[in-house]
Amino acid sequence: MMWPRREPAVRKRVRPTRPLLLAFLSVIAVGTALLMLPISSTGSEAAPFRDAVFTSASAVTVTGLTVVDTASYWTGFGEAVLLVLMQLGGLGIMTFTALLVVIIGGRLGMRRRQAAQAEQGILDPGEIKRVIIGVAILSAAIETLLAIVLFLRFLTLGLSPGNAAWDAAFQSVSAFNGAGFCLFTDSLARFQGDVIVLGVIAIGIIAGGLGVPVWADLTRRKRMGLKHRRWSFHTRLTLMGTAILLVLGFLVITIFEWTNPGTLGGMPVGERVLNGAFQAVTPRSAGFSTVDVGSMREETLLFTDFLMLIGGGSVSPAGGIKVTTMLVLVLATTASLKGAADVQFIGRRLPTAAIRQALAVTVIFAGSILVGTIALLIAADVGLNAALFEVTSAFTTTGLSTGITGSLPGVAQGILIVLMVVGRLAPQLLGAALVLRETGTTYRYPEERPIVG
Repeated sequence: MMWPRREPAVRKRVRPTRPLLLAFLSVIAVGTALLMLPISSTGSEAAPFRDAVFTSASAVTVTGLTVVDTASYWTGFGEAVLLVLMQLGGLGIMTFTALLVVIIGGRLGMRRRQAAQAEQGILDPGEIKRVIIGVAILSAAIETLLAIVLFLRFLTLGLSPGNAAWDAAFQSVSAFNGAGFCLFTDSLARFQGDVIVLGVIAIGIIAGGLGVPVWADLTRRKRMGLKHRRWSFHTRLTLMGTAILLVLGFLVITIFEWTNPGTLGGMPVGERVLNGAFQAVTPRSAGFSTVDVGSMREETLLFTDFLMLIGGGSVSPAGGIKVTTMLVLVLATTASLKGAADVQFIGRRLPTAAIRQALAVTVIFAGSILVGTIALLIAADVGLNAALFEVTSAFTTTGLSTGITGSLPGVAQGILIVLMVVGRLAPQLLGAALVLRETGTTYRYPEERPIVG
C-alpha cells in the first residue's frame, strides 16, 4: 500500500536563532558591565545592576525606554557606551536580517530567485560581503550627513563646538537606528519650534526605517539609469505604505491633540502643525518626543499603539510587524470584500504564502502584546491604557512612554526587558522561519468551508 509522503527537503534547514540570541545577550551583558563602572555614572556610587541592565538592553535593542534620565545620570563615558551599543544593535540587526534575506534567496530555485530579486528585493547569495559592507557604509554616510547638519544648527543655538559635535553625533546615531535616546532632559521638547532640528531627526528616522532592500534598490536604479530599471515590488510597497502612514498619522494625531493644552493646544498654529507631523514620525520605532506623551488623550495613545505595532520597513532597525505586512493584510482584506479570487496590486498578484505569513506575524505580535500587557498589569499597579502603551512600545522597540517606566517595580521592568529582546529578534526570525519551513506535499485533502462570522 502506498502512503502519501512529503517531498524531501533539498537543503538542511537553517537555524539562526541561537547565535543571534547569544550575540545580543552577550552585547547586553558587556554593556551592563560597562555601565556599572563608576566612570559611567555621575553619582557617587556606581549604577545599580537593575538600571544598568535595563539601559543596556534598551540601547542594544534600539528601543529607547529609560529608567533614569540619560542626560543627567550618565557621564560622557556612559553616553559613549550607549552610542556604541545603539550602533551595534542597529547595524547588527540590519546586517543579520540582510543575511537572512540572502539565505532565503539561496533556498529558492534559480527562476524563483531571479523573479524575487526583481520584484521582492531578495538579494543574491553572492552578495553577502557586499551586503555587510553596504549596510555599514550606508549607515555611516547617512549618520554623518545628519550629524553635520545638527552640528551646524547646535552651534547657532549657542552650544560649544565640543558639545555641539558630541550631541549631533549621538542624536544622529540615535535617530537613524530608531533608538530614541536623547541627551536633553526634556527629550526634544526644547526644539518644539525648531524646524531644522526636528526635520533632520525626522528624516533620519524615516531613512533608517526604509530598510536595506529599499536603499539597495534605489542605489542600483541610480547606477543603472532610470530607463533601465524600475523599483521592485517591495520598494514600491514600502514607500507607498510609509507615505500613507505618515500622512494618516499626522492628520489623526494633530486633530486629536489640537485643543489639548497638555500637548499641542498651547502652541502657536505653526508649531502645532510641526509637532503633529513629528509625532507622526516618531512612533515608527524611534521614541523621540516633543510633547508630554503622558498628557496625550487616550484616543491618541491608542492610535499611537497602532502606529508602533506597524513599525517601519523590512531589514531596518525599526520594529513592529513592518509596513509591507500591514499592506499585504489590507490588500487581502480588500480583495476578500470585493470577492476577488486573487490579491492583486499594481499589476502583480500576491502569493497565498505571503498572505499567510503576514497573518501569522500579525497574530503572533498581537498575542504577545496581549500576554505582555496582562503580565504588566499583574506585576505593577498601572492602568490598562498605560500598560498597553508601555508593552507595545517595548515589544515594537519604539521607546515612547507615558512616564511610568522608571517607577515600575523590578519584576515589571524585567518583563519589559524580555519584551524588548524578544520584540527585537522576533520579526526577523519569525519571517525567515515561515519562509524556510515551507514544504510541498504530494497530496491535498478535500476542501471544506467553515462558517466564518
